[in-house]
Amino acid sequence: MTLMRAAIVDDEPMARVRLRRLLDRVGRDLVSVVAECVDIGELSAVAANLDIDVLFLDIEMPGGDGFQALARWPGPRPQVVFVTAYPQHGARAFDVRAVDYLIKPVSGERLRDTLERLSGTRPKDGVVNEVVGDADRIPLKVGSRVHLVQANKIDLVVSIGNYLEVHADGAVYTVRGTLTDFHSRLGHVEFARLHRSAVVRIAAIRQIVPAGSARFRIVLVSGQHLFSGRQFRSKVDELLV
Repeated sequence: MTLMRAAIVDDEPMARVRLRRLLDRVGRDLVSVVAECVDIGELSAVAANLDIDVLFLDIEMPGGDGFQALARWPGPRPQVVFVTAYPQHGARAFDVRAVDYLIKPVSGERLRDTLERLSGTRPKDGVVNEVVGDADRIPLKVGSRVHLVQANKIDLVVSIGNYLEVHADGAVYTVRGTLTDFHSRLGHVEFARLHRSAVVRIAAIRQIVPAGSARFRIVLVSGQHLFSGRQFRSKVDELLV
């Protein structure tokens, strides 16, 4: 398999050295670092002269930030992985279709996850894998990390006080927010609010069982279940039709 050509963009020399060493340790079979840049000026020169498959891109740099670097990119952009000390830009990274958003200092295990995600978007044996567009990727900030989760992997979102439990692909992410706001961010993948405290992905529903008093037991493909709220009976009726 051809190695992905990577550029590391960071104004801190030690950050570049550490990331290159990590890539060599956990990704030598996937990635080859072909350029290192200290700012977006150097990156622009590299972009004009080298084919780059993936950018490991810092955000805060002298002379312009990582988002400005992407805006100036000539032609189709490579895959982008943000590597930054600032967790607050996760939603904006989602807007520019970043593959991942890593918070410094990056661990080898976390970087390995990113490389697996990158390799999963590449063509293999002449077949192009399905790539989830930006409208289907939801940034979930958990502690100092921002996870970009495919909306079509989210089965259930449950509101608990000021927090949400997002059940996605066998994992549970606890994030701060309101259910109404989160529901509005879920893009064109179809979700239904079936309880004042729960939103469900419609395709994840396996069974709907009447439970009396205008309520239903909703059984998911994962085996989880919940009861719909009485005031949401019309929505359940729509699903049954």
